Amino acid sequence: MKTANAPLFKDPIHNGAADPVVIYNEETGTHYMLYTARRADVEEEGVMWVHGTDIGIAESKDNGNSWEYIGICKGLEYGEGKNTYWAPEVIRFGELYHMYVSYVPGIPADWNHPRYILHYTSKNLIDWNFESKLNLSSEKIIDACVFRLPDGIFRMWYKDERNGSHTYFADSKDLYNWEVKDCAADDVPHEGANVFEFGGKYWLITDCWSGLDVYYSDDLTTWTKQSGRILDVGGTREDDGVIANHADVYVTDNNAYIFYFTHPDRQKNMLENNIGNERRTSIQVAELEVKDGVLVCDRNKDISVKLK
Repeated sequence: MKTANAPLFKDPIHNGAADPVVIYNEETGTHYMLYTARRADVEEEGVMWVHGTDIGIAESKDNGNSWEYIGICKGLEYGEGKNTYWAPEVIRFGELYHMYVSYVPGIPADWNHPRYILHYTSKNLIDWNFESKLNLSSEKIIDACVFRLPDGIFRMWYKDERNGSHTYFADSKDLYNWEVKDCAADDVPHEGANVFEFGGKYWLITDCWSGLDVYYSDDLTTWTKQSGRILDVGGTREDDGVIANHADVYVTDNNAYIFYFTHPDRQKNMLENNIGNERRTSIQVAELEVKDGVLVCDRNKDISVKLK
């Protein structure tokens, strides 16, 4: 039985794979990982290296245990010149894949710029068609996550940096038109919200830059924070000795796998201070479990991933 690679994946172009999302490609019968392709190997002013990013694509032909780089998403060009694309969220509905991707105009050297979420559709996860720029709760929003409610409504959670860097949510009947509802979690600043159902509960995880906070809910609206974080202590596997960042969870009938990225060589937890190898990132995978009603993760355990 094959054991998942550790690290699971590294971007071969700029060595900066981050913010992964994993989805089954119905057309190829394989799994695709879409991710922020940070330019970890460039030397430019300020935080330009985390801007000017494409959305990379890796493919797994063995149910998620190993991944091969196959290129970048095509057709995302929005606005003039070179721009920034972060943190894709991808779901399939009907015959189309829908991507909600964070967009920053240009390649700025600091953080003081507007950010939006753009909507695209595709039939193959590679070639994308622009649909719209979403009008949500502010002009500085990133990190979309979409989950379908039991009544068929789609709900999107996202980070609103103008409102405390907290998670807000909006609803849609058709994935095209969204209505902002409320704030889902505002106890501490965070990003990278991800929502999933596993072990009889709905879960919301967020990246609070000190590991991942965990919330649970019975109705996907009111959230209770779990005591203790996950992936907040470094592990023993290669490139996994630091906190986890911005994760995606893939749930099967019996298992939940968490895909996250690390900065293996980082000395300080601030992107603007990183130099050289401190900028590089690696994607990792671990298995989630629910024990006595608590979501836990043993990142050091060797696992064989079975996504489908």
